[in-house]
Amino acid sequence: MTASNAALQKELDDYVHRPHEREWLQGVFDRTEPIFQDMAYALNQGDQNTVDRLVRQALDEGFDANKILDDGLIAGMGVVGVKFRDNVIFVPEVLIAARAMKAGMKHLDPILSASGVEPIGTVIMGTVKGDLHDIGKNLCIMMLRGAGFIVHDLGVDTKPEKFIAAVEEHGAPLVGMSALLTTTMPNMGRTIKAFEDAGLRQSVKFMVGGAPVTQEFADEMGSDGYGANAIACVETAKRLMSEINAPV
Repeated sequence: MTASNAALQKELDDYVHRPHEREWLQGVFDRTEPIFQDMAYALNQGDQNTVDRLVRQALDEGFDANKILDDGLIAGMGVVGVKFRDNVIFVPEVLIAARAMKAGMKHLDPILSASGVEPIGTVIMGTVKGDLHDIGKNLCIMMLRGAGFIVHDLGVDTKPEKFIAAVEEHGAPLVGMSALLTTTMPNMGRTIKAFEDAGLRQSVKFMVGGAPVTQEFADEMGSDGYGANAIACVETAKRLMSEINAPV
């Protein structure tokens, strides 16, 4: 099948090739209403004015805020995440897309906050010590929040002690760490070791990511999960939370 928005369908055909990503995104756009396809395409193009208008229109037409979020904004940002990972677009384009998503979220946040829906879980996110890069991390945070997680962002250059303090303050069972430099990647392992030394390792699960990070490196560092992009970050977080909540 194909999306009714031909320009959006072309984006999928040209750039989304991994089977599980294609299955998810094509499935969303095949089944959803044209307004959400238009919304996703506008977000993909960084058109914040159109995103703002379409989100308000969808709410006026009685669509559920969660549907607008899932079928319009998150799906649209999913395409952005794939293109960013595959070097089709770069940091400026991601920032423009993020601004467009923020334009839509300002209408949805009050509704979602008032809905009383239980969050999936709480995540602490930060770029590791010595690393000042945060675009990928911020994209993951946006996707995690959209998927129903509470996320506390520690920013960049985050020391192990700061991760530990945040976990203790917020009672978070999940920590996400990012790195863009090969020289700072080992600080992921050092952070996990700091949790071990503090006697907290058994109560926290870790997920890591970043351009130079691989599944093999994640395993070597002792991480519980690895995500190659923002889509995988959300999938990994959901999997780890289900493991955390599973009956012993």
